[in-house]
Amino acid sequence: MIKIYGHEVSGNAYKVQLLASLLGVEYEWVRVDLMKGEHKSPKYLARNPFGQIPILEDGDVTLADAQAILVYLARTYGGDEWLPTDAVGLAQVVRWLSIAAGEVRQGVENARLFHLFGEGTKINIERATLKSQFILNQLNQHLRDRLWLEFERPTIADVAVFPYVALAKDGKIELDNYPHVLSWIERVKQLPNFVGMKGI
Repeated sequence: MIKIYGHEVSGNAYKVQLLASLLGVEYEWVRVDLMKGEHKSPKYLARNPFGQIPILEDGDVTLADAQAILVYLARTYGGDEWLPTDAVGLAQVVRWLSIAAGEVRQGVENARLFHLFGEGTKINIERATLKSQFILNQLNQHLRDRLWLEFERPTIADVAVFPYVALAKDGKIELDNYPHVLSWIERVKQLPNFVGMKGI
């Protein structure tokens, strides 16, 4: 059985859980105690030298990085439904994985981290708030005339971007001015086998 190493406040660990659930893949959740520094222990660093969550173990395969794990799960257990095989479609989805690790992280993810853990995070909250407004405006415009981020179906693009956008209120970022984003969040929540996390 697949093992997912993560923590319950992590949107990145959650997106891996979410995709596994959407794909109907059973998994064992292994909680990593971030507050006690378990992710910096020699045993954990042997699995991921960067000391980050999540990690996925599937038999002999060990993978780190949420976006990379989404690619693995989609290709291994979801065929081409969640991750296209053609070059153009694949590139379009991978672009959103980059946005999740870039603009979304710099914006709503960092704003959430600041408000959950305080100034010790060394996050510039003014910058994170501006970045949040930028990416949410971009998403709102993009979703104005479409149901999903790419194509006429959900893909791992949606799974990658969804958690921290849906958790924006944790970062004191209101979504009321982004109606198309709110509608998209609700569509994701209605997917078969959807699972939530605290705050979603």
